[in-house]
Amino acid sequence: MSLNHLICGSGPLLDTQGVLREPGYALRPPFEYGHDRIAAPRMRIKDWDYYLINDNKYAVALTFSDLGYIGLVSASVMDFDNRSFKTTSELVVMPLGSMGLPTSSDEGDIVWENKRCRVRFAHEGSTRRLSFFMARFSDDADLEVELLLDRFPRDSMVICTPWDENPKAFYYNRKVLGMRALGGFRWGGLFHQFESQDSLALLDWGRGVWTYDNVWYWAAAQGYQDGHVVALNLGYGFGNTHAASENMAFVDGVAHKLDEVDFGIPSAADGGYAYMEPWHLTDNEGRLDLVFAPSIDRVDNINVGGIVRSNQHQVFGTLTGHVVLDDGSELQIRGLRASAEHIHNRY
Repeated sequence: MSLNHLICGSGPLLDTQGVLREPGYALRPPFEYGHDRIAAPRMRIKDWDYYLINDNKYAVALTFSDLGYIGLVSASVMDFDNRSFKTTSELVVMPLGSMGLPTSSDEGDIVWENKRCRVRFAHEGSTRRLSFFMARFSDDADLEVELLLDRFPRDSMVICTPWDENPKAFYYNRKVLGMRALGGFRWGGLFHQFESQDSLALLDWGRGVWTYDNVWYWAAAQGYQDGHVVALNLGYGFGNTHAASENMAFVDGVAHKLDEVDFGIPSAADGGYAYMEPWHLTDNEGRLDLVFAPSIDRVDNINVGGIVRSNQHQVFGTLTGHVVLDDGSELQIRGLRASAEHIHNRY
């Protein structure tokens, strides 16, 4: 039986000593986040917004992050038909909280630019408008993205996670899946418009102070199944999740809480993972049984002076199987577009 703790509190996220007040999960943000109570140097604070927009032909990922002693402005384009991808990142040295990420996932805008990039992630009433430009995204080809996100779901995944190694480290994370996406991107001579029913967006909004060396597994899926917007958020490996996991299924924006999951990534002969072979995702309660069929392994390795290092495998593909919802009914999943990642960060 699940022991996940549903947060009932409100007010500041941290106590006056900089310790997380109430670990657990929620369906909408319960706490106020700000840097004033954080008991760590500014270079240890990690704030980011990540958006993924996809239909059945392309996906675009946009990352804007201030990680204390380094900032990252990154974009990726995935081409599902050709099973290819391109990722380009712009590094910002020692931003120390100066990149202007808002303290709320419900309000506050990001407006930032340098000689190469322009970023504007803005709230416009009940919608979100994403404008992104990166010069020389590939060779001399620029990338422009203009998107409007609406149909915000009723529920989202919110989790407050501590670390055993450092009581003043914490992770405050919200994931919003299944928003409708309207707009498109231009990459050199390629123009793609997100306009079909399957054009959906997700937001991964993260704030916190981490320990230096971390590994995590995260999978996200969104699409239409039998006329319903179906989404999944699955993950583990990051901090102490004894109070709650981040695992949820969503049907038309309504959350169904799952407990612990395992991604079942096949082993490779060299002792690592065979990322491009089928994965078998299961849970500890017999409610989740999915096969992930990979098509693209978006590999990205960052090494800045041996201090900041990130080894990333974000695999794109489709999920097939079933999930048992909170009312005991069985949701069939057939070819649901998804990404599943294994990340090892040292920063």
